[in-house]
Formats: sequence, structure tokens, C-alpha cells
Amino acid sequence: MAQHNDTGSWGEQVATEYLITKGYTIRETDWRCDKVEIDIVAEINRRLVIVEVKTRSDDFVDPLMAVDVKKQHNLVRAANAYINYYDLDIDIQFDIITIVGTRDNYKLEHFPDAFFAPLRTY
Repeated sequence: MAQHNDTGSWGEQVATEYLITKGYTIRETDWRCDKVEIDIVAEINRRLVIVEVKTRSDDFVDPLMAVDVKKQHNLVRAANAYINYYDLDIDIQFDIITIVGTRDNYKLEHFPDAFFAPLRTY
């Protein structure tokens, strides 16, 4: 496995464990819709939480910057597919968890409601 894939998998595992300690129920990890993946699908207080995890070995570049508008649109599209697939009637929020550092020394930050699904008109 490539180093960046190993780092990403480790970060997603850390984020999953963190969410569990905070009372979240983990519904899925690495859920795919076409070419888009949702890192973690969780639930808390009857609210579906779509979590994007960004893991970096250093903070040279802010990991939040990797969740740009295109990534947000893809996550919204995948979340919509997830809701339709499971026929859910539930509120939804989009969170970002960043992990910066190494396995021995890292900083985790959780950003609940990091962005809102953009409204689209047709």
C-alpha cells in the first residue's frame, strides 16, 4: 500500500475511534457511490453525519483546504445517494476531521457542520 494510502487509512481509523468515544454510531466507513467515497457515515441524535477525514503528516498545508467546493459537491452527491439507497428520512450534517502528525504524536480537530449542502435551482 502506498504511504499516503496507509496514512489516510490510519487517520480514518483514528477518526472513527474518536467519534465512537463522543457517542456517535458508525453506520459505514469507506462507502462508495460511483467514484466518490464517504470516509465515515455516522449518526448521533437522529442526525446523519457525513464525515470527511483529512490526514497529513505535517501542517505545511492546511488540511481543510483540501475540502474545496468540488469536494463538497461530490460529498453532497454521495450523501444524497446514501439517503436514497437506504430510504432515510433524517437530518444531515457534513463534518470534517483533520489529523496532523504521526501515529505517536498527532492533533485531531473536529469541525461539526463544516459546510452546508449548496442549494441548486433547475
